Amino acid sequence: MRSLKKELRRLSGPLTMRGRSFLAAGGAAVVCGLTIHEPALVRVGALVFILPVVSALTVPRTRYRLACRRRLDPPRVAAGQCTTVTARVQSVSRLRTGVLAAEDVIPDSLRVLGSSSRFALDEIEPGGHRELSYQIRPEARGKFSVGPLRIQIADTFGLVKTTKSVRATSTLVVTPAIVALPRTAAAPGSWPGEGGASMRTISAAGEDDAAPRTYQDGDSLHQVHWKSTARYGELMVRREEHQCRASASVFLDTRQCGHVGRGPTSSFESAISAAASVGTHLTQEGFRARLITEAGETADRGTFSDTLLDVLAVITPSQKASLEPGISALAGASGQLIAVAGRLSADDAARLATARRGNQPAMALLFAVSAWTSGGTCADAARSAEILSAAGWRVSIVTADTPLAAAWQQLDQPTARLRAPYSADRLQGAR
Repeated sequence: MRSLKKELRRLSGPLTMRGRSFLAAGGAAVVCGLTIHEPALVRVGALVFILPVVSALTVPRTRYRLACRRRLDPPRVAAGQCTTVTARVQSVSRLRTGVLAAEDVIPDSLRVLGSSSRFALDEIEPGGHRELSYQIRPEARGKFSVGPLRIQIADTFGLVKTTKSVRATSTLVVTPAIVALPRTAAAPGSWPGEGGASMRTISAAGEDDAAPRTYQDGDSLHQVHWKSTARYGELMVRREEHQCRASASVFLDTRQCGHVGRGPTSSFESAISAAASVGTHLTQEGFRARLITEAGETADRGTFSDTLLDVLAVITPSQKASLEPGISALAGASGQLIAVAGRLSADDAARLATARRGNQPAMALLFAVSAWTSGGTCADAARSAEILSAAGWRVSIVTADTPLAAAWQQLDQPTARLRAPYSADRLQGAR
């Protein structure tokens, strides 16, 4: 008896309201036909009763061959921006597929613009396809899987429905929020003493302004500059084009002890957004930028528009307490230095200050972590700013209410660098 009830419960699971109505009506017709001895009514009732039972047994076991191809446009977005998801559902079987609905499974952190990612569909003919399109707006950075696609399939009479999953998934990369920064201190050539850091090109185009050189063994004849050859009376070749590209190093403090708060409003997430914005801005200005953390230079090298933004999309707080490996990597870097730092002790600030060599341009965005939630004054950030400024850094203190663009623009002000120099003995004392 228990096994019969269990089997009936398993069969009634995929039944729709119409299927259960057929069961009830068929069973009642059979009972009435047997009571009044009406064989025709018994046969009709048996047919009505058996039809949903057969559908419940066959539909879940039917192998509908469905394929799903999903396209994300774009596949990489910044937090708070939108991307369009287009899923193409295609039937690759010879059977007509009765699809009631389709729904993409997405993480809770991906907000769907509109009602939902669920769509009502009609039957899909053999070899036919349907396209589903919707928009999502991620609220937090990270890498998220969009999918699989859940499809509700029904029989021809709508008596039974079952859910199947098409396991194809797509990965959406959500980078930190990117803030457009004004072209001020980071523009090539804007600071005195940059010298060869700015972009320049030495080329020979084959005209009067060419810069030819004497032919050497191994040079290609295609490089021969005939006009200069006739002028100097010896074989001359065009000088290869040389390009010296500006470089910059972005130092990001990811220590958990150097930040406060949780979620998108924490100082850690704000620092990551600042580093991503600065790196993207530098790339747009023609810099070759690299990313350095307190653990040293990141293993994945590339432009901030691709590889390093992917690194920042999944970076997590570090349990390290020391900045020494990162400062060592920063000290060996050429070009401009940009530090995005959290809470710094006087010793950390003094060591960071020594990463600047000679007249090397250096800037720092110091986050007022101690007063991040209270909104008051931050004595340790002001002290660190004085130490860095004394070493020639341009410093801007960032609070929770400070727009990043305003803090970046402040680095171009004369007040960003203290005029009163600190002596070497005073720096040693700060350590």
